[in-house]
Amino acid sequence: MGPSSMIVLIIAAIVFSSVAILVAKMVTKATTNLQKGEPYECGIPTHGKTWKQLNVGYYLFALIFLIFDVELIFLYPWAVVAKHAGWTALIEIVIFFFILFMGFLYAHKKGALKWK
Repeated sequence: MGPSSMIVLIIAAIVFSSVAILVAKMVTKATTNLQKGEPYECGIPTHGKTWKQLNVGYYLFALIFLIFDVELIFLYPWAVVAKHAGWTALIEIVIFFFILFMGFLYAHKKGALKWK
């Protein structure tokens, strides 16, 4: 299991995805109509401008949530080995929480956590 297996995996991924795309293009018929060009496909006609600018605060809030959520996933493996690792695990998790807290303070200072 070396670099050759990775090359085989990449080639297999390219072949399988290419075959899937080709089969989909051959099986389905391509139709064009005005409804496919609409910005929303829910069946309700749009009123006014369809291109509205969203507040970037919602994106930042969601991104920060994901970052902290993913970082907290690392607590489970730490909790499993904490008893066996001893003081080393404690020092590592304190450093981890410090970095996490510094990220929280930075986001709070920049105003990313304010719901406008």
